[in-house]
Amino acid sequence: MEKQRDLKTGFCPQGLCTWIGSLPLEDHQEAVSLMAAYTPDIPLWIQLPRFKIEGMMRQFLSGLPGLTCTDERVFIETEGDAFHQEMLAFFEEYMAVADGKQRLADSRFSLSAQDAPGFFAFLNYLDRLPVLPAAVKGQITGPFTLGTGVVDQDGRAVFYHDPMRDALVAGIALKARWQVERLKKYGVPVLIFFDEPGLAGFGSSAFISISLADVRACLTQVMEAVHAEGGLAGVHVCANSEWSVILDSPADIVSFDAYSFFDKFMLYPQQIENFINRGGVLAWGIVPTADTASIDRENEDSLLELWKEQVGRVAALGIDRSKIIAQSLITPSCGTGSLPVDYARRVVQLTRKVSDRIRNEQL
Repeated sequence: MEKQRDLKTGFCPQGLCTWIGSLPLEDHQEAVSLMAAYTPDIPLWIQLPRFKIEGMMRQFLSGLPGLTCTDERVFIETEGDAFHQEMLAFFEEYMAVADGKQRLADSRFSLSAQDAPGFFAFLNYLDRLPVLPAAVKGQITGPFTLGTGVVDQDGRAVFYHDPMRDALVAGIALKARWQVERLKKYGVPVLIFFDEPGLAGFGSSAFISISLADVRACLTQVMEAVHAEGGLAGVHVCANSEWSVILDSPADIVSFDAYSFFDKFMLYPQQIENFINRGGVLAWGIVPTADTASIDRENEDSLLELWKEQVGRVAALGIDRSKIIAQSLITPSCGTGSLPVDYARRVVQLTRKVSDRIRNEQL
């Protein structure tokens, strides 16, 4: 296990760029080519949400007990004897994998080429590389977002169904671990981002009955699964959030919308300082993706100046500026899957240009 954990040692991205994961394309090879052109140092597998199976709430549900898919909706059927039998089989398989009696690769917790074609296109790309990258990145929808976004037959979020929540979190944990298992063979750090846009609503009236302890327990379980396989765990939230939940978690990387929500992020100065001082990496979502007007308005100069000003404010907390930069990734503020194609291309181009400027001028 210690040898696996060595993949994490000394990961200092120093302003390299990567993406959140989605593109508005319909061809995975085209997506791989675009990725290879603009984020070759930390490549990742691409999700294409124009295909229904690759939607955020659908892609990682396969293998869950009670999963029911119709033309109209996808939900978890939690009533009847069949559900209880499926739940029992699910946890028997989970324990078999956890105890080493069944290979993760042969279990329901692996991703299939049908569910995640972008992942297998990514593996083919990595297999052909003459020179290995600095790191590789995978991603999966996080337990809070998936648990509050997926519903049962009555339209109730499965996060409120305790046994189903346990199954959902267990499934996410092992599917994340499976990604690390497949990617770590390349011998470079493996980053797994848990995409958690739902955490923007945590603490609101919509989720008032969900406790802080519940959220922390779910995040900790999935991150520990990544760590157990030797990977680095990141959490991405593309809006405001209760950032202390994430900064105080076992996360190695915190990915935030620096373009639109930096001031909100800075409301947690002590947690930010502690996170960076323990070696945590900030993934600065400095390139806007929320609207086309912002993408039109900005350029590499304006975004670089914005980032430099923000780094200065973090440094003012008493953190060495060079340490902040060493532990920084540059990303779009969110995925680009809902943007027009031309704007998505501009976003990834700007991300690369800002990253290159940082590495050339700031290091």
